[in-house]
Amino acid sequence: MRFSNPDHSNAFPEGVPLPSDWMRPQWPAPANVRSLCTARTGGSSKPPFDTFNLGLHVGDSDADVHLNRALLQSTLGAHPVFMQQVHGNSVLQINAQTPDGLQADGSFTNDAGVVCTMMVADCLPILLCDHQGTQVAAVHAGWRGLAGTHGYGVLEAARGVFECDPENLLVWLGPCIGPTAFEVGEDVRVAFVADFPQSASGFEALGHGKWLADLPALARHRLSALGITQVYGNDSSKAWCTVSQPSRFFSYRRDRVCGRFAACIWLNGVGLG
Repeated sequence: MRFSNPDHSNAFPEGVPLPSDWMRPQWPAPANVRSLCTARTGGSSKPPFDTFNLGLHVGDSDADVHLNRALLQSTLGAHPVFMQQVHGNSVLQINAQTPDGLQADGSFTNDAGVVCTMMVADCLPILLCDHQGTQVAAVHAGWRGLAGTHGYGVLEAARGVFECDPENLLVWLGPCIGPTAFEVGEDVRVAFVADFPQSASGFEALGHGKWLADLPALARHRLSALGITQVYGNDSSKAWCTVSQPSRFFSYRRDRVCGRFAACIWLNGVGLG
């Protein structure tokens, strides 16, 4: 299946070529804010991690992953910083000296040329920036990080690192497991609805204590509660579903053993422009 929504692009404006399945988000971010979402194509990894796996923790050859990460950096013209993601709500500030592998599920920066990078294979990648183009952030939102504890999850933590009013924030939701594929138990529904009753509309009953969960819709509920209304990208349609597109996206729910693709955001100033 080819991805046909308007977020698809095969080149940066400067002419940097991208593999055809990679995405350059279409959202009204400032001109100096750059963003990109990779796919599973365009790299060196062998099956079942073929080919553009960016995760060092999934059983792939370290050498192939490092080749893929080097290619990503060359394509971006900026330095991606990879986190050790643990389904929590920690959001760290990064700069050019930040090493890979710090434990967090979000990163932010005010520095040009430093890429906030979140790896996913069904979880929801979320990119944020302010209207002034002074700060960017990336978030890894599985259901645990999104639900958080007592209503405080990774999105609430990300909102807290921006020193501006919520109406000055822009958000892009990337590909993730879709609402027809994400079957969860009653515990997941309770984790959301207990603190945000409006989240109930993000679940469809299957019976016997099972539900279908709509991660993008649940993220939109939380963003709305934070006063953030300028949200773009994943609309919960099948075109955004990682599970339903095996040739384009890695999916842990579908394959169990698989690679990781990444959503990236950075402030321009190095390389591209």
